[in-house]
Amino acid sequence: MLAHRETEASDDGPSAARSGPVRLCLATGEVKPVDALIRYVIAPDGAIVPDLARKLPGRGAWVTATRVALESAIAHKRFARSFRGKGAAGPELADLVDRLLERAALSALSFANKAGQVITGFAKVEIAVDHGRAAVVVHAREAAADGVAKLAAAARRTGTPEPARVAAFSGLQLDLALGRSNVVHAALLAHAASRSFLEHCQKLERWRTGENAGAATHLSTNQEGSIERND
Repeated sequence: MLAHRETEASDDGPSAARSGPVRLCLATGEVKPVDALIRYVIAPDGAIVPDLARKLPGRGAWVTATRVALESAIAHKRFARSFRGKGAAGPELADLVDRLLERAALSALSFANKAGQVITGFAKVEIAVDHGRAAVVVHAREAAADGVAKLAAAARRTGTPEPARVAAFSGLQLDLALGRSNVVHAALLAHAASRSFLEHCQKLERWRTGENAGAATHLSTNQEGSIERND
């Protein structure tokens, strides 16, 4: 039996992609909201590429927005079925998606900084946290444990919900995103740009771990640099 157009695992182009609230995942066979999926299209060179903004032309295929789902779709040659034998999806596709999601999060951080919503420097960050002004606290992956612990203690002293915590990026990545040197800790104030950054971080977490983070989830990193929940 053919699925209803809005629950097919492929579409006929970006306008059709935006019209359906749900799609069928190629990997799992589950119908999910489009926000829980990533759209893929065939590039002019024949490679299958992610369309994170859902705007690229051509027929699109949908996969749950996790690395494990994409790797399953590739291993079981689900793209070949959706694209009728056209296009090539190799194991490097998952790495490309990871880089693009990470880049999107760092771009959102840069935008929040340009909007004047980012504070850096341990002392300034601690004050912002201590006064309950920090919505998100960012630590470089290589940040010392005692500095992270001090800021966590400052957050607990406020008696209000702790800010979300992100430690998915290296100090160099933070330097480049913020246009500053030696960024180890940063705080983002309550603002739409800060929420956008956190949402991008949550997408990156879901991609890497398969877990669905809520708006208040604390994000941290393991030694491999992937994001873990820290409830």
